Amino acid sequence: MSDSLAPEDEPLDAETLLDFAERIEGLPPETAAWVGPLFQECLRARLREAELVADTATPSADAPVPGRHQNQDSDCDAELAQVALDVAEWLKTLWDVGYMGAGSFPAAPRSAFPRIELDDVFQSALFARIRQGKRPLPFPPPTRHGRPWHALIEDERFTGSVAAEPVHDADGRLLGVQIEADNGWQFVDTGATSDASTTIVQHRGRGPLFRLELSSTTSRLTRLPAQHHQPIRLRERGGIRSFSLEWSLSGAKPIAVPLRAATWERAESEAAHWIATQHPALYGRVAFLRADDTTP
Repeated sequence: MSDSLAPEDEPLDAETLLDFAERIEGLPPETAAWVGPLFQECLRARLREAELVADTATPSADAPVPGRHQNQDSDCDAELAQVALDVAEWLKTLWDVGYMGAGSFPAAPRSAFPRIELDDVFQSALFARIRQGKRPLPFPPPTRHGRPWHALIEDERFTGSVAAEPVHDADGRLLGVQIEADNGWQFVDTGATSDASTTIVQHRGRGPLFRLELSSTTSRLTRLPAQHHQPIRLRERGGIRSFSLEWSLSGAKPIAVPLRAATWERAESEAAHWIATQHPALYGRVAFLRADDTTP
């Protein structure tokens, strides 16, 4: 039995609501007189829902300590319920993406389900990340001696010393580079440097670009700043405030990607997740420009 919602049960996105607002403006006055207030009441309910979600995600300092669910007929502790949800997200990532975050899952995605030991739970950086309320990446991150190295993906100003050495094939041709025991790094020809000891690398063709300064002793890895800029627009029509990403890096006609967000920070997070899912080679390489179209 599928857990997905039927199409008629899916919540309306911002673009659909904006379209409704425009259509209401064109209704006959006698119809708009009752449809307009009803629509505004729906908007207030949607905004209230967003506020409640935001309050849940960022509890105040005097918020009560999580305890038993208010439904006294349930034996499910609120914290235990959250753990169950986090475990489900962890296993879904394990199944779809193919990494556990504990350095002990060599199988490919969607293969026979592995046996998970208690140590896997305690050692999994991915599970710890989910428990902190962070989204898992839709692809495995770089590793450092077998452990997920999320700092490379999340820290826009990362720079640090690394152990690195070029990787060659049997005929001596250069294939890539191994960094901190991870041989998934590839050279990227960007023309950004003419120094033979300095090169641009990317992990398995996805995520940010880095400048690698190779040395016979200790090399240095530095994340490059974003190479592209795309606007996120805040618009308001018919009393609805909505965010959308204007995407024009696919070589086709620019598209507007609706973002389910109530704040700029959440909008940027949603936009980054969309890029990671749809254009992983550009993830971490795009900076967002805030365009507020609600101000005169």
